[in-house]
Amino acid sequence: MTIAGEIALSSDPGGSMKKWREIFAVHQTELANFLKVSSSTISDYEGGRRKNPGINVVSRLVNALIEIDKTRGGKVVKQLEKDFKQDESTAFDSHEFASGIKATDLVKKINGNIICLPHKLKEEQVFGYTIIDSIKVILEVPVHEYMMLYGKTPNRALVFRHVENGRSPLIAVKIGRFSTDMKPSMIILHGQFNEQKPVDPIAIKIAESEKIPLVTTGIAIEELTKALSEYEK
Repeated sequence: MTIAGEIALSSDPGGSMKKWREIFAVHQTELANFLKVSSSTISDYEGGRRKNPGINVVSRLVNALIEIDKTRGGKVVKQLEKDFKQDESTAFDSHEFASGIKATDLVKKINGNIICLPHKLKEEQVFGYTIIDSIKVILEVPVHEYMMLYGKTPNRALVFRHVENGRSPLIAVKIGRFSTDMKPSMIILHGQFNEQKPVDPIAIKIAESEKIPLVTTGIAIEELTKALSEYEK
C-alpha cells in the first residue's frame, strides 16, 4: 500500500512505476509476462504515453513486483519493511469527544463553509477529530498506517492543515480506504479559500464520489482546537 500510494500521488506516476520496477530489479518483459500484458503496455505506462493508471492497475503492478520478489526469497520486501517503519506521531493528533455531536453543530463551531454534500452532513454524528499535517502525512506516513488517523472510530472529522488546494488530502483519504476500508464523517480543509483560491474541483469530485462531506475553515488553528476541545473527554 505504501508503494501504491506513492505511485498514485506522484506527479509522474509512470516514472514512479519505473522506479519501483527497477528497485525490485524486474525487467519489463518479466513484469509483462507475469501480468499477461505486452511489454509495450508496461513501456507506455512508464513513458507516460498512456493515461495515468487507475488504482486497480497500480495494485496489480505492485502485487506483481511483490510476488516476483517472493520467488527470489523476498529480499527487497524485507528491506523495504524496515525502511517504511517510522514514527508518524508528529504528522497527526487525534482527539475523542465525550459523546457524539451533530456534524452540522461542529461546522458552526468552527465557522466552516460547506463545499459539498450538505444533506449528508445533516445525517452525520462525529465522535472525535484528528488534526493532520497534510504535507507530513502524505510524504512520510505509510499508506497502510492511515488507519491510525481514525483514532478510536472513523466517525470523526479529519482536519487537514497546510493545504494548498485540497486535492492531495482527498487523494490520500481515497487511497487510504484501500488499506483501511474506513472513511471519516467529514473532511475539513484548513486555510483561506475564496474565489481567487478555490478548492480544487478534483478534490470536490473525490469527496462527492466517496460520499464524504467537505468543509473549509479559515479560523486560526489554535481557535479551532480550543472550540473543539469543549467537546472532548
